[in-house]
Amino acid sequence: MPRSSSIDMPLPRKTLPAPGLRFLLRYSLLNIAPAPGVWVFLRFLTWYAGVHIPGLLVVLGALLSIPGVYALRIVARNTGIDRAAKRTGTILPPRWDGRLIGNFDLLQHIVRGFRSGYVGEGMWDRINELGHLHMAEILWDRMYITNDADVIKTFLATDFPSFEKGQLVREILHSAFGTGVFNTDGELWKFHRTMARPFFSRDRISHFELFDAHAAIAIKRMKDRLRSGYSIDFQDIALRFTLDSAAEFLFGTPVHSLQSKLPYPHNSGTTARSQEPDPSEQFSQAMMGIQHVLAMRLRVGWSWPLQEMFEDKAEEHMRVIDTFLEPILEEAIAKNRATGGKAETVEGNEEGGDTLLDQLVQLTDDPQLLHDETLNILIAGRDTTAATLAFVVYMLCLYPDVFERLREEVLETLESTAMPTFEDIRKMKYLRAVINETLRLYPIVPFNARVANHDTTLPNPQDPQGPRIYVPDGTVVVYSVFFLHRRKDYWGPDALSFDPDRWLDERLNNYFTANPFIFIPFNAGPRICVGQQVRFLTEHRFNFSHVELDLSAQPPDSRAPPEWATEEGQKGMEKIFPRCQLTMFLRGGL
Repeated sequence: MPRSSSIDMPLPRKTLPAPGLRFLLRYSLLNIAPAPGVWVFLRFLTWYAGVHIPGLLVVLGALLSIPGVYALRIVARNTGIDRAAKRTGTILPPRWDGRLIGNFDLLQHIVRGFRSGYVGEGMWDRINELGHLHMAEILWDRMYITNDADVIKTFLATDFPSFEKGQLVREILHSAFGTGVFNTDGELWKFHRTMARPFFSRDRISHFELFDAHAAIAIKRMKDRLRSGYSIDFQDIALRFTLDSAAEFLFGTPVHSLQSKLPYPHNSGTTARSQEPDPSEQFSQAMMGIQHVLAMRLRVGWSWPLQEMFEDKAEEHMRVIDTFLEPILEEAIAKNRATGGKAETVEGNEEGGDTLLDQLVQLTDDPQLLHDETLNILIAGRDTTAATLAFVVYMLCLYPDVFERLREEVLETLESTAMPTFEDIRKMKYLRAVINETLRLYPIVPFNARVANHDTTLPNPQDPQGPRIYVPDGTVVVYSVFFLHRRKDYWGPDALSFDPDRWLDERLNNYFTANPFIFIPFNAGPRICVGQQVRFLTEHRFNFSHVELDLSAQPPDSRAPPEWATEEGQKGMEKIFPRCQLTMFLRGGL
């Protein structure tokens, strides 16, 4: 891709009409078009054929033509799909139908589950009953829903070219992800991935000094707070640690969020809990806020603009984020131009600068491209790592025996206070088992989707030797790593329970080794996460001899409902409400 020289500095965000207004403008002509046609036809009958049609009926006929034509288009589409499936010797998956027109009750059920239910409640309620791949039409928008390993393997790996992010997902995520690596397809996606991948080599991520420095600050802040007699919100600390680490790793500029005032627990009785957030906290809150907006859009689907009729709910969050990013990008572009951009390509300069941004500005000085790429990787690096850390510590609180065994392994492997090496991390098998088991039960991106870019097929989970499942062009296939990881036929009768030893005993070969696609916390296929090794390198700090969950410090609405205690497996063990936006997190902190 050629270097850009037409834009000197990042441009301010364009002021556009609210998404709802843009949506109505875009689709009004198409959907209202039948009305004037019917009006003209009925008036023609009155004027030239002598048929007397009252004006009220003309108006009513014109209005009714709008939903009528829309319904005819839906019938024609579904009829065409049924015929195509028969013609190709394939079948359609089982349907989940609601009671109301457009399955509006299913939409309400999904949104209600997202807002107040356990992870996945709502959309995934019938996944086992309907055979691990079924179809639902929400407001006449068809989607397939699956947690089957062979189906997921097909669109993530073996038939990867037939599926993509899709136009709808790209539009929904564009507010934050723009045209970055996590929101593009085809050649543009390959270009973004090629730019970023060299920076995540083992040589790069084996440099612990940066992470260790921020870990030391985090540990000091925790110890100071604990000595003052208050519990510490570890999820908040993890988010600060990963934000500072990721920002410095990627940009060379930490946010210094670890230096900001820490929140006090719910039961502290101090007014400090409501203190005014400083700039680093505002940035962190904006990162969380933009995720919530995008997650709600994804769950509503194509009609999401109607919920943002007069305001773009992402705009204020992005304004805060851009206030932080744009000066960094400006400085990097100016610095690269001042030095003449000596390294034109990654091949020409293997190191590519000290940071990811240093490397990227040698490839392009297009500010929008730099903005999108760096923000994509920052969001991924911060939230996924922080969530993994938080859920690992949550498990250690729930299972003290696991904590003791893990601590023994760490102390035996790291006999001194010396910084661990990459090889030290590899030796700690129980550490990896604990992390793997945490990611199995709490995959950081529990739900995702792909869109068929032409008519194709998928395996039939109910009859692997029978006819395949027909997938029309444009069909959204939603898949759940969360429910894939909890299937008893894949993981054994104890699949719902937390047990790190499943990664060390005969169950490893019986289940995972025999079918690696049953465990994909970092995605799979060509889009597998390029930074996955980084996450394993930040979870090494063990500085405390005891860890305990302080439920009294949790906000009341963040505690698990009492009725969960009777549920099987991990759900019955929950003490805090696990939630999901784009990534997993613990409501109210830890």
